[in-house]
Formats: sequence, structure tokens, C-alpha cells
Amino acid sequence: MAFDINSIIILITLLVIYGVFLFFDLFQRNENYGYLAYIVAVIPANYFWYIVYETDALAVYLVLFILWDIVLLRDTIGIFLHKNKEINDMVLYLFLGIIIQIIVAAILPEAADELQDPGQLDRFLYFWFPDIYTGSWDIEPWVNTTILTGFRIAATLLVLLVIIPLILDIKDEEVPLPMFIIIIAIFILPFLYLSYIWAPVAMGVVTFLLSVILFIVLLIITRSGKEAK
Repeated sequence: MAFDINSIIILITLLVIYGVFLFFDLFQRNENYGYLAYIVAVIPANYFWYIVYETDALAVYLVLFILWDIVLLRDTIGIFLHKNKEINDMVLYLFLGIIIQIIVAAILPEAADELQDPGQLDRFLYFWFPDIYTGSWDIEPWVNTTILTGFRIAATLLVLLVIIPLILDIKDEEVPLPMFIIIIAIFILPFLYLSYIWAPVAMGVVTFLLSVILFIVLLIITRSGKEAK
């Protein structure tokens, strides 16, 4: 599809719609539709991918992660400064946005075969994702290292903006030790993903290290309820 004036206008319109939900609270409607920004962010990012399929596929995910990071920053500020956001809703809608993006990653490259032409995608089961590394874990020749670095930072910020509010929310709360296992298990996949994009050769070791760090942090900031009075 050509990147012409019509496609530019549509892309700008989609970004405006994203902005409407991003700043939905400014309309003072006392409704929670602002969380839909996590889902709406998927649309302009993938439309950009569709109209400029020759572009770096990793750049598309960089744009998407930046859009998600902006919403997470908004909600983190809302949680701890304005008290008008909920961590549970934030995580729920982000999770829905991720699920929708995974579904799109299965459908869009199959519906538009030209997306596969640049040779930047690799198929995992039914899903197409940017093929960043070779079989020996070297960076693929098509990957722009500047975009890769930006993507790594955006992905790391995405995970931190989920973990930090959760940690601050349970600070000084009574959390039994077995609950730590559940909390750490929830973050195993995000830790694996960060390990993969930063250090794929040591993915297992880095994931284990991040899990241990999270375990120690939880031990420091929470209580068992059995402390000596």
C-alpha cells in the first residue's frame, strides 16, 4: 500500500483517536474509558506497518511500545499522585493490548503477504515477529542497531512501569512467603523477554538473576505479619 496523502491523514487520525483516550480524563466525564488507550495504541502502530511494509519491522514495535509506555506513565502518575487510577485496571488493559497485538501478528502478515517480503519476520507457531537474531545469536543484517537499542529501552521501561507500581502498592503489606512465588512466576515471561532482547546467549541466567532480585526486593518491602511486636 502506498504511503500517500490519504494514508498519512488516516494515520494522523488514528493517532488523534489514541490521544483522545490518552487524555480522556480531561473531558471530566467520570468514566474509565481512558484505559482503552492501551488497546487503541495497537491500531496506528500496525497501520503504519501496513502502509510502509518496507520499513524496519522492529521500528513498528518500537512505536507501539513507546505508545504503551506513555499510557503507563500517565497511569503511574495517576495512581501515586492523583489517586484516580487503579493498578489492576492498568495491568488488565495492557494485557489485553498485548494479546490483541499477538493476534494481529498472526493475521496481518498472512493477509498482506508483502509484509513478509523484506525478510524481517520469523514465524513462531502461527505468529510473525521480527527476526532479530541469527541461529548463533548474532544480530541479523537487516536490524538497525540504533532502533534495536531504542526498542530494548522501550521494552525495559514497559516492564519497569508495571513492576514498580505493583511493588509500591504492596509495600509494607503482609505478604506470606509462598505468595512471592506467585508474584515472581507472573513476571517470568517478561523477564525472559527482556533477557532475550538484551542477552539471548545468557537468557536463562539473566532471567534467574532478575527473579532473585525481585525476590529480595519483596523480602525488604513487605511484612510477614509475624514480626515481633
